[in-house]
Amino acid sequence: MNFRTPAVRLGLLPASIALALVPSLASAQEAASGTTDLDRISVTGSRIRQASMETAQPVIALTRADIEKQGFTSVADIVQNLSATGSPAISRADALSSGEEVGGQYVDLRNLGPERTLVLLDGKRMGVSSGGYTDLASIPTSVVERIEVLTDGASAIYGSDAIAGVVNIITRKNFDGLEASFYKGQYGQGDGDKTTYNFVYGQTGERGSLTFGAEYSEEEPVLAKDRRYSASANGYRHPTPTDDNSNGWSAITENGVLVTPGGNYTLNPGGDPTNFADYHGLTNADLSNPSQQMFLSTGIKRRSVFSNGQFDFTDSIRGTASVLYTEREALQQIAGYPYRSVAYDTPLSADSVFNPLDTDVNFMRRTWEMPRQTKSELNTFRFSGGLEGSFEFADKYFDWDVGYVYNRNKGVKTGTGNLFIPNVQNAVGASYIDANGVAQCGSAAAPIAGCTPWNPLLPYGTAGQGSLDNEALRNYLFLPSHDTSVTTSKVYSANLSGSIVTLPAGDLSFATGYEHREEDANYSPDALLQSGLSTDLAGAPTTGGYKLDEYYLELNVPILADLPFAKELSVDMAGRYSDYNTFGDTINSKFGLKWKPIDDLLVRGTYATGFRAPTVADLYGGTSETFDKYTDPCDTTFGAAVRNGDVAARCAAVVPANFRQEASGGVDASGAGAQSNYAYLSGSNEELTPETSKTWTVGLVYSPNFVQGLDISLDWWKIRINNVIAAESVTSILNQCYVLNNANACNRFVRDADSGQVVDVTRTLINGGYQETAGYDLGVKYRLPELSFGNILIDWKTTYVDYLEYKRDNEDQTAVEQHTGWGTGDWGANFRVRSNLNVDWSYGNFGVNWGVRYYSGLKEECAYDIDGGPECNNPSFQSAYTLAIPVRNTGSNTFHDLQVRYNTPWDATISAGANNVFNHEGPVMYSQPNSSFSYYGGFDIGRFYYLKYTQKF
Repeated sequence: MNFRTPAVRLGLLPASIALALVPSLASAQEAASGTTDLDRISVTGSRIRQASMETAQPVIALTRADIEKQGFTSVADIVQNLSATGSPAISRADALSSGEEVGGQYVDLRNLGPERTLVLLDGKRMGVSSGGYTDLASIPTSVVERIEVLTDGASAIYGSDAIAGVVNIITRKNFDGLEASFYKGQYGQGDGDKTTYNFVYGQTGERGSLTFGAEYSEEEPVLAKDRRYSASANGYRHPTPTDDNSNGWSAITENGVLVTPGGNYTLNPGGDPTNFADYHGLTNADLSNPSQQMFLSTGIKRRSVFSNGQFDFTDSIRGTASVLYTEREALQQIAGYPYRSVAYDTPLSADSVFNPLDTDVNFMRRTWEMPRQTKSELNTFRFSGGLEGSFEFADKYFDWDVGYVYNRNKGVKTGTGNLFIPNVQNAVGASYIDANGVAQCGSAAAPIAGCTPWNPLLPYGTAGQGSLDNEALRNYLFLPSHDTSVTTSKVYSANLSGSIVTLPAGDLSFATGYEHREEDANYSPDALLQSGLSTDLAGAPTTGGYKLDEYYLELNVPILADLPFAKELSVDMAGRYSDYNTFGDTINSKFGLKWKPIDDLLVRGTYATGFRAPTVADLYGGTSETFDKYTDPCDTTFGAAVRNGDVAARCAAVVPANFRQEASGGVDASGAGAQSNYAYLSGSNEELTPETSKTWTVGLVYSPNFVQGLDISLDWWKIRINNVIAAESVTSILNQCYVLNNANACNRFVRDADSGQVVDVTRTLINGGYQETAGYDLGVKYRLPELSFGNILIDWKTTYVDYLEYKRDNEDQTAVEQHTGWGTGDWGANFRVRSNLNVDWSYGNFGVNWGVRYYSGLKEECAYDIDGGPECNNPSFQSAYTLAIPVRNTGSNTFHDLQVRYNTPWDATISAGANNVFNHEGPVMYSQPNSSFSYYGGFDIGRFYYLKYTQKF
């Protein structure tokens, strides 16, 4: 039985009819009162339509009123502030991040990765990148009616990716009238301006409705130099370079450095660059601070239009359609490229007119004149259409729908500021002075056409021949790159739900359906990058796709009702069969229990199996270069060799005495998790199989009738993922070799025979190891009785994470990593406790909302004072995974938000407020979790003031 062709025909035809007819119908008289069969709803986590929102699985709901009381302008920021979310997948403070997904905004439930959180729009899948990421920046806030977050596994209901949970964004429908809104804000430092304009227009008639809206949003970038904790890479406690050129300062400066066997030299101020006598030995005072050119927060612009409509052909048949189009543009900036001629075999030629010596000489120069920028543009087009209806058979009502969803993401990434190696070779090669006294490339007998010679020894800001102030030289050396990507998702679906028989406790209800889905992706790096002839990271194309067919069945069985200690007892069961053309098939199931011993108390629990299919990038991604952040256990300052004699002995055989890990820029690493100075390789694996998961939840919901308006919920949850798809980190491979003495791991990397540096690591994706996490969610919501001085609503949500374990492979010798309570460069910030409290007071047309966001403290490996100085406040820490390792404990952090609002007589709402009203600043964190700077990238970067005006017509 094949639903594909009928689904397309039935989906597109009524959609076009609905959009064509609704404008005329909407001008008719107002909709008749009453409830039809089409008004039953589907709650996130179940396909069975019902009148109640109460289910066996925990669901967090954010209404439009909740959203409007916040000072955040994007859907991603709103969801990110839920206590169940983990670190941002790609923080806007992670200026060094790269890849197809950079520039987007993603949600990560339970810190299990954004690819394990399924995002729905009106109950149907959003499109994803080739890596399985769903960009929430493509959804305008003005279109959102409410957000439902299912914090439970739901593969039996929705298929792949719903391991950590589901975020369902429900759009505004049946809107009548016009609403326009303006938002403006900026940080107390006078930067990071945010501006949003939007409007929503709708008409609702007796049998149909049409809603249309548009939104423009712009957020200006913030420079790292304008915050004290990011003005230097390792924070305000270490603002100047040290003798070992660490602390984030770079020996590759904006002033040219002449590299000779006798040392490194740089030009004296005002000196003659062709006279070696005018150079001095490089000192700390000459070093550069890359943070001065970097963005602390990425700039982003969004333009969106959306529309949805519906038309009731009869009381039991409805046509629906929706369209969304968004253009998103994000801008990153990091410091000019730290060029080392020895890395690219491009010495300053002895025959260059700029060479102060009579021999080829290597040089170092940070190209400060051309900061590296990446502009990420993505446009999203989404269409959803179909028919839905209901019918009666044998005195039972049934609901049905058929539909089609098409989602296309088309992206372009433009990179500037990287050098083209062949042109560098020409520019620093032989040169001569022509008859006009102008330096030219090559020789008088064989000039190089189009080439402009470069003097890399000139300091930044110095004019003259060979200076990077010359636009023609910059155009010759720095060629832009253009990466392109296209991902498409197509979903055909047919669903049927209703009740089968009436049992003593109620109707036995069911939902069943079929889905056919096609995912295709193409990511093509610029030919320049594929050639490997640029200082940018090399990469190969990703091209591929897959198809699948799925069938599901869900049953809701009432067992007892209206009995002592059994006001309600029911079970919910679901199963889903998925057949992929890549790895084969899989079956996943879910069992839920709902028991109300008394009217005031609900006991609920679920058990579910789930899976995540390998993404296109997992299966067909091209091999790419990355500058990994890692910790070499053989480093004699902060590595495991410092405190473990066995590790020291193993390292002594392969590295020189007093070995120091080399970080980006060719300097000694300043601490754990430093970025490599060498590019390592990672790639895909077509033989991957799905990750599998098991989820358990048990919870209580208590709504005492003697305290009207009070609801208390407490849920325990546990998620285990097996056969995790992952590339092992460089740190893990090195630890397996030297700390765990796993000989196999020692063959998976290469050290330089002289320096001992790790110069080559190749990692493919594997199915191996597991992730497991467990914890508790507490929710308290209390709407106080109406008081003489107004109405008060208290909403408090807290998540406590008991543990988050990760085992990277199937090797018995590999220890289990414990991440809860830690901040790391690889895993971000894994808070044990996150808690949000909102208190809202309203009186007449006035209202005040106070929000509190709490994050518990974190541990990180000591980067400074490793022997127990003032920053290393827990030098004796040890665990089964880390062994003995000095640890730094940071304190908890609390951010307060305030909004004051007024509903005017002319049907407008004026809101003014401040996020982080007390200007709280997070602690310095040398592990740089989710950030390229010394703090957690998910924290506020200052006090943010805003004003919002909404007018209804």
